Amino acid sequence: MKTKMIIVAAPSGAGKSSFVERLATEDSRIHDVITYTTRMMRHNESHGKPYFFISKEEFEKKIKEGFFVEWARVHTSLYGTSYEQIQLAWVRGKAVIMDIDIQGVVTFKSKYPEAKTVFILPPSICELRRRVIKRDGGAPADLEIRMINAEKEMLKANEFDVQIVNDDFNRSYAEFKEIVEKWIT
Repeated sequence: MKTKMIIVAAPSGAGKSSFVERLATEDSRIHDVITYTTRMMRHNESHGKPYFFISKEEFEKKIKEGFFVEWARVHTSLYGTSYEQIQLAWVRGKAVIMDIDIQGVVTFKSKYPEAKTVFILPPSICELRRRVIKRDGGAPADLEIRMINAEKEMLKANEFDVQIVNDDFNRSYAEFKEIVEKWIT
């Protein structure tokens, strides 16, 4: 049976969003599930790319309505994945791929045990710190929280079907793409 759901997790800044976005652009059989968040939009983002940005009040209302498959507090913001996004992709005959926080992986696997999982690792914590600072245009206020969380998250990598060290983006992405293509074919 071909895989209908691929879950990608990694510490913030390890490259999971870049892998998922590029693969969804290159392979029409895959749909990148857009999640909801309460965090502030970065300079290179817009509503729906890469998240649906909503207020904390809207998010909390959606929780009460049962709108999310899973949701979690990540660092200082809320993130959630809607049932609607997944169903729309499956109706179109596509495999869903999503990058979610490690907390959400447990919930997804309990609801969709057939889902495949990938963990993207940074080459080191020092490199992860450098990437986050570069991406955010300076050290974010929650940098130390992110690094502490990253170390905890990386301890769970062996619980995933596959682990990929993102030490060279093009090589690591090629490995990721090959694995996902085998799962969905």
